[in-house]
Amino acid sequence: MASAKRKPTASKASADLLVLEHFLPYRLSILSNRISRAIAARYAKTFDLTVPEWRIIAVLGRQPDLTAKEVAEATEMDKVAVSRAVAKLVASKRVVARADRDDARRQILSLTAQGETVHARIAPIALASEQRLLATLDVRERGQLDALVDRLLDAAKTL
Repeated sequence: MASAKRKPTASKASADLLVLEHFLPYRLSILSNRISRAIAARYAKTFDLTVPEWRIIAVLGRQPDLTAKEVAEATEMDKVAVSRAVAKLVASKRVVARADRDDARRQILSLTAQGETVHARIAPIALASEQRLLATLDVRERGQLDALVDRLLDAAKTL
């Protein structure tokens, strides 16, 4: 008796169509990781910072007096990663955490003078890296990229 061929299920058919190397979220993640690692390699040795630590310094350099929760929201980093990075930054005296006057359970974070110096020294490195990357695009393409990324960020809010 010949066995009947089974029709592929919808999930099996979908899985066959997913080519990770062409999947936009995966490609964006790879791009982000490559850029972050390249920039991090330039400042990791000099400043002894990880990518999460640098992101926290960058956020606090622009928006001082945030809580760890607000930093996590601004960077879209995991709360545990933010907590660990904040602890290291406080220990290295680059960030100061003080109790909130209105809610003693909350810690308000801001850069110390040392943190501000690190921010001022790393920001040009990050911006130069961004410019080298964007130099592969012409002015029109840069505008298109900005517009497309903005649209994708908005669309991602509804996923």
